[in-house]
Amino acid sequence: MNKFELSNRRYLGSKTKLITFIHEVVNQNCADIDSVLDLFGGTGVVGYSFNDKYSIMINDILKTNIVAYDTFFSNEIIDENKVEKIIAEYNNVSVKNDNYYSNNFTDTYLSKENMRKVGFVRDDIDKLYKNKKINKRERSILICSLLYSIDKIANTVGHYDAYRKNGNLNQELIMLMPDIKNNNNENNQIYCEDSNQLVKKITADLVYIDPPYNSRQYCDAYHFLENVALNNKPEVFGTARKMDRSNLKSKYCTAKAANAFADLIENIKAKYILVSYNNTGEKGNARSNAKITDSQILDILGQKGEVRVFEQEYALFNTGKTKLDDHKERLFLCIVGHKEKKQVINNTNELVKSPLNYTGGKYRILTQLMDKFPKDIDMFFDVFSGGGNVGANIEAKKIICVDINDRLISLFNYLQKEEYYHLVNHLDALIDNFSLSNTYKNGYEFYGCNSGNGVGQYNRDKFLKLREEYNNSNKKRDDLFLLLIIYSFNNQIRFNNKGEFNLPVGKRDFNGSLRKKLQLFMDKLHSKEISFENIDFRRLDVDKISKINSFLYLDPPYYLGDASYNENGGWTEKDEEDLLSFLKLCDEKHIRFALSNVIEHKGKIHNKLLNWCLTNGFNINYINCSYSNSNYQIKDKSLVTREVLITNY
Repeated sequence: MNKFELSNRRYLGSKTKLITFIHEVVNQNCADIDSVLDLFGGTGVVGYSFNDKYSIMINDILKTNIVAYDTFFSNEIIDENKVEKIIAEYNNVSVKNDNYYSNNFTDTYLSKENMRKVGFVRDDIDKLYKNKKINKRERSILICSLLYSIDKIANTVGHYDAYRKNGNLNQELIMLMPDIKNNNNENNQIYCEDSNQLVKKITADLVYIDPPYNSRQYCDAYHFLENVALNNKPEVFGTARKMDRSNLKSKYCTAKAANAFADLIENIKAKYILVSYNNTGEKGNARSNAKITDSQILDILGQKGEVRVFEQEYALFNTGKTKLDDHKERLFLCIVGHKEKKQVINNTNELVKSPLNYTGGKYRILTQLMDKFPKDIDMFFDVFSGGGNVGANIEAKKIICVDINDRLISLFNYLQKEEYYHLVNHLDALIDNFSLSNTYKNGYEFYGCNSGNGVGQYNRDKFLKLREEYNNSNKKRDDLFLLLIIYSFNNQIRFNNKGEFNLPVGKRDFNGSLRKKLQLFMDKLHSKEISFENIDFRRLDVDKISKINSFLYLDPPYYLGDASYNENGGWTEKDEEDLLSFLKLCDEKHIRFALSNVIEHKGKIHNKLLNWCLTNGFNINYINCSYSNSNYQIKDKSLVTREVLITNY
């Protein structure tokens, strides 16, 4: 006889395709696990995937799912030959009389013939159990087989909120035997309770939580299967022939979801809490919008312990009416009791890019630079830190980022003290206040735009109002400054002679890519011993620096350069001479340094710099660099730019 697997079912939010991802996170981050609680079990595939190694506790409020758990997770002994014989008899039966199911559901989800068969089989299962011909698990196996056979041929799009008007009703209802492996079922426990109440009574090493995401109640989506599972024959109503489901409604599908989640987490007793959730917040129609925000999840879990966030691209199953691009499934892992860090993003050792597209930023050549830096640095000075790419990524006991731009330093201090999820909520509120686009929530079509053309035209007038408000303020509004950068041309920074921000609007907004970039960058700032100081390089105390194991990296405006920061005398010959004198003094005090600059640009040789290097015996390391997307790009390829790193070691 052909058999069916636990996963052979169409189900909203099923995690079948994410099993590998879930196990990778658990294996790499969780230790000393003996028991796993799958709190919102659904199809049961996650709990089942752990069953070969751990004792499983699994829970769901729908009887439809409970019979599947009894089938695959129970340890009760069964007579497979007997069950197979009963299934074979059901498959051969021809039912001529109408019953509850044929009277109420004919030509909806199944044909009249199949509905008659459903009614007969379901009543017979209860009769066999009442007469003690089958045990509890055998009864569940037979019901589960019936439910899976219905789901396989049902005239639906995967749920029972409605049925196809012109669907195929001619398929035969064939029941199969489940593929039961009985792997390590001895200590498994099955529950059909309210999750918030259950966690007050039981404990587990790892609790996996996959709550409903949106307004789509599972009891609505699977009411017919639930009706069959219970076989109470209630009155049904409406086109979809639904029964009363008020006792099965989940508060996680309502506006109270966040409160329910907070109560749940507070009462969980476990070493690890793993929450599966996604980024469907306000991307589709109202029913598809996520009821709990990322920031709420992080905040609530952060009260319980250290939180790590992982994400993976995921093709979401939906009803067909909602278009969700760039969908990601997120896993939030809470290490209970550890609160040194409230949020840690995976892969924190990887290089991150500053969300500020600062002119002259070194992210593209960062690996080359870091390869040439010393490895034994106690105190790292990032002088002319700009967008902070170097300081945020360097490994040192202490990092000091120095820049003369007071507003830039103020912004970095702001990012360092804020929590990401609080900041994002505030920025989203400001976006709404200025009526700017938010394609992360609403998509491009909402604003009459597309990703190619961007949202610049939509935002132009609104951006100018934002820019005017910032320029007319005391210029201490770090939040407005950050929002300006987000919505400005290429996320850059530029001020005129009056000190006014004067970049035009850009074509992008606070999209998913920029949010992720900001999140990773802020995590670096929170995880390192790093400070930001608004001082001129000439005011650095060389004597003090010389007494510790320090290293200076300097990325000044290039004297030969033609970037925006060099306009209107931004970096003069006097500044260049002062810098070279400062570095000569550092060398005399035995302070190691590395200086980024250009020896040649647009046919001009920086003779002063070259001679200074040769006179003092400093090393000139040439950097492989392309400026294809910068102001350095020129039509005459013979007029090259030679980027160098000058070192005194």
